[in-house]
Amino acid sequence: YCRYKDLVDPLTMLLGTGLRRSELLGLRWSDYDPVSGFVTVTGSLIRKKGEGLKRVDKAKTKKSIRSIELPLFVREMLAARKRTPYYGEQKMIFPSTAGTWRDPDNFNADWRKAREALGFPDVTSHSFRKSLATAGDERGMSARVLADHLGHSRVSMTQDAYLARGRAHAEIADMLDQIVTGQGPANSDG
Repeated sequence: YCRYKDLVDPLTMLLGTGLRRSELLGLRWSDYDPVSGFVTVTGSLIRKKGEGLKRVDKAKTKKSIRSIELPLFVREMLAARKRTPYYGEQKMIFPSTAGTWRDPDNFNADWRKAREALGFPDVTSHSFRKSLATAGDERGMSARVLADHLGHSRVSMTQDAYLARGRAHAEIADMLDQIVTGQGPANSDG
């Protein structure tokens, strides 16, 4: 089902970039430089009353227009996709079956059906964005770096809405042991 509905490649791109759905589906092949491995978000899809779905050369915020270095697994997916008849021949990276811009609502409906069947009913396209932010935070990346990558205007948006909270942090107990007893994992004799 995921292959038939062309979900595998877009979901791979979401996993590897944390793009907004409207940014993902608004990507063109001309936005991707396979030599440098960067994709430049230059616009997004919007629905205009009386005009329908269209791509605009603007994004949600000023910071949303940005270049992102892609991980190797995304570059490999894009190289294979570019070589694939039909997909590699369109101006957009993730076209509809009619060769037009892919409707974000239709994409969502296809993903909703797939995620239910896969046993992940709560994993939305936005979940990939939040997971990327949390993974970066857990690896010590600053909220500013993550905000730049995600295209947030305010670092506080990244901190307040995207970084997972309410987790236990063993490093706090380790720090307190070191302060109070002079011992802990860092300088314990066993």
